[in-house]
Amino acid sequence: MRIDKLLANMGYGTRKDVKTLLKGGTVRVNETPVKNGKVHVDPDKDLITVGEEEVEYREFIYLMMNKPGDIISATVDANEWTVIDILQEEDQIFEPFPVGRLDKDTEGLLLLTNDGQLNHRLTSPKKGVGKTYKAKVAGEVTEEDVKAFKDGVTLDDGYVTKPAELSILESGAESEIELIITEGKFHQVKRMFEARDKKVTYLKRTKIGELELDEELELGEYRELTEKELEYLMNITNMDSQ
Repeated sequence: MRIDKLLANMGYGTRKDVKTLLKGGTVRVNETPVKNGKVHVDPDKDLITVGEEEVEYREFIYLMMNKPGDIISATVDANEWTVIDILQEEDQIFEPFPVGRLDKDTEGLLLLTNDGQLNHRLTSPKKGVGKTYKAKVAGEVTEEDVKAFKDGVTLDDGYVTKPAELSILESGAESEIELIITEGKFHQVKRMFEARDKKVTYLKRTKIGELELDEELELGEYRELTEKELEYLMNITNMDSQ
């Protein structure tokens, strides 16, 4: 990797800023000053310093966010506040993106990373990674709905959903439910209930596979995944669905 690209990726400024930094002679590779941005380095082997500071290179970032219900799951938007906008600058540097998406008014567990391969595996229907939601539904959810969700629900465009696991937590004029789905069609949870003549009034994602939302995270807060959490995600996405 070129030294100028590495330094830019690690937050030392734009390519122009890094060029000025290099010219200043404060960048060293294995104790040798480097002023040419085209010099290639191996961040796993070379000691890279800027002044007295050692550069600890990281290629990927993995974040868990408790997404609030007033921002969109996107990287940029001309009109709306996005999940990237609420990240600290030191995390934005890695150019992460949301894994899958949550509707604007949906809260809860959202992963952000710049690891494209992990993103693909987590969102691939072939992997069948379950996503767990809790919801409030206007209308009485019944065992007939549970069976319908298990058999697959026909959406408004004719698509028949894959089997979903619906659990009734509280039934009444406003029911509370838990739902596990393995795909992510546009507004899928809401449309599944609309197909049963009911309306979702509140929706929160609580789990991806067995990875649970950290309840200590307030809405809009986030943290890096622990090694154990990241290892779990890597393991479930590396499993072949043969």
